Amino acid sequence: MDVVEVLAELGGVATRAQLRGRCDDHQLLAAREAGLVVRLSRGRYVLPGVAQAPRLAHAAGAVLSHRSAAAQHGWGVAVVPPRPDVVVPQNRRVDAAVRRTVTLHRGWLEGEVVDVGGIRTTSVDRTITDCLRALPFNEALAIADSALRAGVTHRRMVQLASATKGPGSMQARRVAEQASIKAANPFESVLRAIALGVEGLSVRPQSELWSGAVFLGRPDLVDHHLKIVLEADSFTWHGNRTALAHDCRRYDEMVAAGWLVLRFAYEQVMGDPGWVAEVLTRSVLLRSNGLAATG
Repeated sequence: MDVVEVLAELGGVATRAQLRGRCDDHQLLAAREAGLVVRLSRGRYVLPGVAQAPRLAHAAGAVLSHRSAAAQHGWGVAVVPPRPDVVVPQNRRVDAAVRRTVTLHRGWLEGEVVDVGGIRTTSVDRTITDCLRALPFNEALAIADSALRAGVTHRRMVQLASATKGPGSMQARRVAEQASIKAANPFESVLRAIALGVEGLSVRPQSELWSGAVFLGRPDLVDHHLKIVLEADSFTWHGNRTALAHDCRRYDEMVAAGWLVLRFAYEQVMGDPGWVAEVLTRSVLLRSNGLAATG
């Protein structure tokens, strides 16, 4: 499987254990030699945009923040910023040439900077607050989910969001409320963010499906009332013909049990969210009309 695609779907940051089974050592070595993947430390791999962020932040005399700080903390991000997110004190002068290499933020930093792998980075709490309030909803949700998987408690996240004031505070509270440790990766988180904007659709991540005593699986997202299943689907997760055949059987069993199964590719979720939302809206209408007709 394509190492870069796998790493992107995992959020730009992954351990060797996460990559194992989706790409072999030869593919990983080839990607590293081609400069497509960077090994930050033993067993930890990132996309080049993540790897270059510390160097550019240092040149700007700045601290990694927002998406770049999230990646430095080891959290997956939906979008690796083309220019690293950095923050400096309000009155710090930054040369124009340097500003063109970064996405510059300004703010109070006292007591909110930590050393992560030798790199000055905003603290966990500050990074969560910055991301939840300032990023697009889908990116914020992906980082919030990843932070929960990394050990941040949902209670703490809600507390941080509740304490925010000013621009972005309402979104921060919404993201914290919707964040889930069950989300598997940023790809799935972004699909859920799209689904949350569709009226009448109420999905839960990684929810078990049963048909009587028969276990149908644990799809990425499930609306139990409308009996709709959403899958953040990727060829990289199939790995081989056996895995592909297994998924085909699983989806067929769901459909035969009355579920509407919608499968979305990474390129569609990340590159054409409007179309994804349109398909979901039509599907909700279809299922709602069906329920009304039979009810």
